[in-house]
Amino acid sequence: MGNIFFNYIEENPIIAALSNLDKIDEVIKSPCKVVFLLTGNIMNLEEIVNKLRENGKFVCVHVDLIEGFSRHTVALEYIDKIINPDGIISTKTSIIKAAKSLGIFTIQRLFVLDSLALRTGKESIKTIKPDAVEILPGLMGKILEEVHKETRIPIIAGGLIRDKEDVIEALNAGTIGVSTSETTVWYM
Repeated sequence: MGNIFFNYIEENPIIAALSNLDKIDEVIKSPCKVVFLLTGNIMNLEEIVNKLRENGKFVCVHVDLIEGFSRHTVALEYIDKIINPDGIISTKTSIIKAAKSLGIFTIQRLFVLDSLALRTGKESIKTIKPDAVEILPGLMGKILEEVHKETRIPIIAGGLIRDKEDVIEALNAGTIGVSTSETTVWYM
């Protein structure tokens, strides 16, 4: 799955972050090839993932934000085997570690709020070695570049990406892509 993800990101570095199911048709129509699914629940997740995948989207489910699932390995196994997304996203290192052991494509989401969060985040990335890292907020060029140089893990900028200048700044900092729920950015 990783090769497909990176090929899609190379073709279009804009990732549609779907946090409102009212925008699913807009995501499908968009040129974005990768979708970060940030909403849903145990009852509708399979239907949402199937609809997006049937329309050619690479879908990564943010498991921390899906209602009705526990944070246990069995929930990851269910998501992997029954829901069958292309990958998962989580802020929790234990979830990323468990998903990697199951062979699931992983994106670790990292909130960089201060120097301590940055330092512990980099150590976590080096230890866990997710397939990619999404750093929020995505408007920190120096930090994005620093994390990439130190960890050598592909970096995605997310959060507060609102326009073309934000996208350019993040890509110039060495990220492979940006995730945003700002629909106008999906069409850049």
